[in-house]
Amino acid sequence: MPARRTIDLALYLVTDPELCRAHGVAETVRAAVAGGVTAVQLRDKTSERGDVYETALALKAALDGSGVPLIVNDHVDIAMAVGAEGVHVGQTDMPPEVVRRLVGPDVAIGFSTHNEAEIARLDPDIVDYAGLGPFWPTGTKANASPALTAAGRAPALRRLIPVPTVAIGGITADRVPDAMAAGVEGVAVVSAICGTPDPQAAARALRQAVDRARERQDA
Repeated sequence: MPARRTIDLALYLVTDPELCRAHGVAETVRAAVAGGVTAVQLRDKTSERGDVYETALALKAALDGSGVPLIVNDHVDIAMAVGAEGVHVGQTDMPPEVVRRLVGPDVAIGFSTHNEAEIARLDPDIVDYAGLGPFWPTGTKANASPALTAAGRAPALRRLIPVPTVAIGGITADRVPDAMAAGVEGVAVVSAICGTPDPQAAARALRQAVDRARERQDA
């Protein structure tokens, strides 16, 4: 198996241009990283491609020197153009094996999963980490799959995934312990940071919850 391209999944921020409108995407990301975010995914399903490229450039500059990787959702060409550290694709996007041929061996690839059939498509020789969800109902993704819930199917599905996994969907600081108990390496959030008046404080609360959950698991 090729060497794993490691992404710290502890607190994984997925951006939303509308929810970030109050501060702007780049400023929201800067504040969130100061609060403890460990990875940033640029996800923008509505803007023109040129605008997505400009946002990617701004985020790459905002993250420069922080050690926090930029991951671009879906737009493989934009990820390559700005030198992003990762690409994330879903079930209806470009297949991971094609993405790998395009980006080469050093760029991390993430893959969204929601059920057993999708997990079976995940090749750990190609994909570096998985997103699993939605853990709880979420309003930030249109046509989201039914919630798995941390007390329902999520733990069993997590055990089927052969790569590090981040929980996504309806995550709040209060829900972090339950999400982490399902066996994931971290949590991914959108509105819990982007939709708040103080992204740094929101990120800090989430990161503290993740760190406490990890400490309990290691005890």
